[in-house]
Amino acid sequence: MDIMELAGQSTDVVTVKRVFGEPIQRGDVTVIPVARVAQGGGGGMGRREGENPEQGGGGGFGFGATPAGVFVIKDGDVRWQPAVDVNRIVLGGQIVAVVLLLTVRAILKKRRKR
Repeated sequence: MDIMELAGQSTDVVTVKRVFGEPIQRGDVTVIPVARVAQGGGGGMGRREGENPEQGGGGGFGFGATPAGVFVIKDGDVRWQPAVDVNRIVLGGQIVAVVLLLTVRAILKKRRKR
């Protein structure tokens, strides 16, 4: 695959439709889903000189999206409702608990030495 072809395909992936979903309407309420979108790409080429000269190349592209929240439109008012990432909250709680336990252990060890 040509690197320029890869770059062309990557620009097709990132559009505004990837960030803002189709509006959903129920009665007088309209909800527009929103996502955080990230992309990255890279490529390289190399050549080996010598008795058996060779040439090689490669490239890659990555794309990721996570929910950010929704815009809620009701009676002409627009309100932002952020998405709650429960996994991140649980992981943060676990990290705080581990740090707390290590701190308490260090304090107890210090008191025993006295």
